[in-house]
Amino acid sequence: MFAGQKAAIRTAAGGMVTNFSSMSSTVALSEACKFCLTASKATPCLAKGLSFMGLGLNHAMFHLSSKKTSLRPSRRPVMWIRNFSAAVETAKEEQTETRVPIDSSVTGDAIRRRFLEFYASRAHKILPGSSLVPDDPTVLLTIAGMLQFKPIFLGQAPRQVPRATTSQKCIRTNDIENVGRTARHHTFFEMLGNFSFGDYFKKDAIKWAWELATEEFKLPIDRLWVSIFQDDDEAFTLWRDEAGVQENRILRMGEEDNFWSSGSTGPCGPCSELYYDFYPERGTENVDLGDDSRFIEFYNLVFMQYNRKEDGALEPLRNKNIDTGLGLERLAQILQKVPNNYETDLIYPIMEYAANLAGLTYRDASENSKTYLKVIGDHSRAVVYLISDGVTPSNIGRGYIVRRLIRRVVRMGRLLGIKGDGQGDIDGAFLPAIAKVVIDMSSNVDPDVQTNSSRIFTELHKEEIRFVQTLERGEKLLEQLLQDALAQAIQPNSSQAVLSGKDVFMLYDTFGFPIEITEEVAAERGVSIDRKGFEAEMEVQRQQSQAAHNTVKLYADGALGDISSKVPLTEFLGYSTLQSSSNIVALLLKGLPVTHAPEGSEVEIILDQTPFYAESGGQIGDNGILSISGTGTINITDVQKIAGGLFLHKGIVQEGTIEIGGSVDAVVNSRLRQRAQAHHTATHLLQSALKKIIGDEVSQAGSLVAFDRLRFDFNLSRPVTEDEISKIEDSINEWIGMGVSLQTRVMTLTDAKRSGAIAMFGEKYGEEVRVVEVPGISLELCGGTHVSNTSEIQGFRIISEQGIASGVRRIEAVAGPAFVEYAIARDRVVRQLSSLLKVKAEDLPARISVLLDDIRSVRGEASSLQAKVAMMKAEVLGNSPLFVGSFRLVVGVLDSAVDVDSLRTAAEHVSKMLGDMGAVVLGNSMGEGKVSIVASFGPKVVEQGLNAGKFVGMIARICGGGGGGRPNFAQAGGKMPEKLPEALQKAKDELQLTLSKKS
Repeated sequence: MFAGQKAAIRTAAGGMVTNFSSMSSTVALSEACKFCLTASKATPCLAKGLSFMGLGLNHAMFHLSSKKTSLRPSRRPVMWIRNFSAAVETAKEEQTETRVPIDSSVTGDAIRRRFLEFYASRAHKILPGSSLVPDDPTVLLTIAGMLQFKPIFLGQAPRQVPRATTSQKCIRTNDIENVGRTARHHTFFEMLGNFSFGDYFKKDAIKWAWELATEEFKLPIDRLWVSIFQDDDEAFTLWRDEAGVQENRILRMGEEDNFWSSGSTGPCGPCSELYYDFYPERGTENVDLGDDSRFIEFYNLVFMQYNRKEDGALEPLRNKNIDTGLGLERLAQILQKVPNNYETDLIYPIMEYAANLAGLTYRDASENSKTYLKVIGDHSRAVVYLISDGVTPSNIGRGYIVRRLIRRVVRMGRLLGIKGDGQGDIDGAFLPAIAKVVIDMSSNVDPDVQTNSSRIFTELHKEEIRFVQTLERGEKLLEQLLQDALAQAIQPNSSQAVLSGKDVFMLYDTFGFPIEITEEVAAERGVSIDRKGFEAEMEVQRQQSQAAHNTVKLYADGALGDISSKVPLTEFLGYSTLQSSSNIVALLLKGLPVTHAPEGSEVEIILDQTPFYAESGGQIGDNGILSISGTGTINITDVQKIAGGLFLHKGIVQEGTIEIGGSVDAVVNSRLRQRAQAHHTATHLLQSALKKIIGDEVSQAGSLVAFDRLRFDFNLSRPVTEDEISKIEDSINEWIGMGVSLQTRVMTLTDAKRSGAIAMFGEKYGEEVRVVEVPGISLELCGGTHVSNTSEIQGFRIISEQGIASGVRRIEAVAGPAFVEYAIARDRVVRQLSSLLKVKAEDLPARISVLLDDIRSVRGEASSLQAKVAMMKAEVLGNSPLFVGSFRLVVGVLDSAVDVDSLRTAAEHVSKMLGDMGAVVLGNSMGEGKVSIVASFGPKVVEQGLNAGKFVGMIARICGGGGGGRPNFAQAGGKMPEKLPEALQKAKDELQLTLSKKS
């Protein structure tokens, strides 16, 4: 602070501020503010609870910075912040805590806006952030601001602008266990970035980063430190001479900290980072920038200047790039002068609302409760934005991440004692209520979140209620398992308490407990888990379900990576023509570049221009022929788009030899293109019909446009009724019959969204987009091929509707020639059935209903006979029990002819035969991969501490299953029939051992 400002404050405050070096005094909340009384003629001070730095300096500066001569209630954002001893900027907490307004210039929204405007004023194009679901198969979620520009940095796509700036929402879950426990770990965060694509480089990037920090955001120079790569003398000179940073504040660091690379090969370069110092009074000697208690890294500059070759050598890039990232939450912590990222206005309102639901206040909560609230604040943001971007909870991939985060929030809420939705429904879900806070704060982050709010609420409510139900059952089992593990640990020769991998997997597979939650709960009880055993069980499941995934490198290499940097993007001609003369610019055989390929070869070809549509937007690639000047042909069976705009034609050389550089006549199979066009336009009509019949909350979750059918996935928490299906079909066929001509035009993405055009799920759009309109019916962003008039579709029929994931339904349908083929095939089936059953087509339903009644009757008689057979066999076993003292045991197998219901009936019958002292365990295998076990214990057996539910669950695990039930009667299942004899022997041994001690 300048001396003149201090003097002015002293004068205005009537001499109240007398000692600027004394930093410990505070003024009681009830004491009048002398500064206010002087400056505003006895107006009461609304901010008198502020800590006074040296008899009121901070308090006075509050008024000075807000430029008020009188204090009226502020409309600015307010929040609880802590007071600090050494200086307001430090994060050293005192015991007082006061709610004060946040300066409107440093709210999260203001910081984001100021950053973007700063770079826009320096000729950067402000581009929209991309979806959390990236257009990149090598990463699961968007983890960095540069991800949408990766094809440009890798040389796979041309730059659209020379320099850009963005605000990108990101998700990272690798440090999830640190969320809420440290000051700045998050799963969801925003990364502000400025990028140069072969335009400016190191000098301007450093100059502007320093100007942004010290002039735009006015961070004190004596609190800023810079790190550079140890060998980057150029950066050192620029920071020192251009920015004016003192040499002792520029620290050199190694490759692990300050050298960025996309992988073992490819673009790379040194980094430079800006750090903020919360405790400058600790001096400048032996500084460790890795000390999180003192420093926070808030801005990272990557100087992408090299290409790392296969041998590790670095060669200079022809076009050098700049990639930066500034953490919005981190800068907000600094500027808002709060002790952690969570207490900024970006997250605090969420925690405050959750605390209210729990009957708490954040400032008075225990440290554990604050941690739970921080997890809720962080994870709630993550799941809202993920669901908005089309990710729904599931047990695989992105869906598993959403499910895992939701379940952590639910568990934290339960630990805090949150009951119900805060609106009086104590059994209701609280997540939608918290999500509303997130959504209300989302308009400047992603305006689509408001549009998707209904779907977000539905998904969160459904997932929370489902998890609470399984959580309650699983919690009881987990508690028992933890007790067993702790009891086992105190036995002689036992080591630390451990949950087995099988038990952890059973909790995951049966009760939906993510391993991380099991691990957290177990750790709280001092029990570890067998992760290796869990992974082994997971691997068995993966192999059984054939769900193993191939890993993909995080960088481009090999032939395609090399080719993509050398050949121009393919020009697509297929909207206006189905044939063209083209030149072969690249040729691959078995994935390797070649100059020619002989007859019979499976090849991949890149042309300079093509009429062939490459698979995208759900529509599969065209088929057709490439003719080589009358000397040969290549049969094209697929076309894929790679590297942002290269069309890779895949096919077989039918005759002749193909050579790179040669010319070909490219001809698309018009019959198949027609079928794809009919299905693609029908897909647009289907989406419109769904919104019309079911509601606007329906949103696309995926699609397939093939030659033989279309597939449309959409978000809906219930099945579509038969009546709704009929109405959907009727609407679409009516639109087809109207013969509406389609219109296509190219416009900016902003204009397209403003016009109400619907974006296709999972698609990435540039600044200019193609809009396909069926006037009065449908308006969508789409790069696919379509009919020119709806009458060309001929007809539409839904062939199936089913659920494919939690909250996601799938419709498969046919249109165009496929519809005609479907109708003919169905008519043929009806005629065959009519002939077989000797009835007219219109009488088929009644005749089939009679046959089904007959079948049900026969099955009922068979089931009754099965039960009688089971009873007879069980009586034989019951007449020869095994005596253990006064107790009578029956453990045996009933053959596969006995179903589960009969097995239960038989067990109950034998139990009655044996009386109060009887214990019955019966099992059978009903075919490959299916085992049933039933246990029935008399009252005296239960009194001895035996619980049928726990007992049968333990036995069933031997057969690879589980189960449970009441203390006196329980049922379990398994999937390893070959283990049934072992399981029943174990049951007999355990019963004998336990009951013999009681006799």
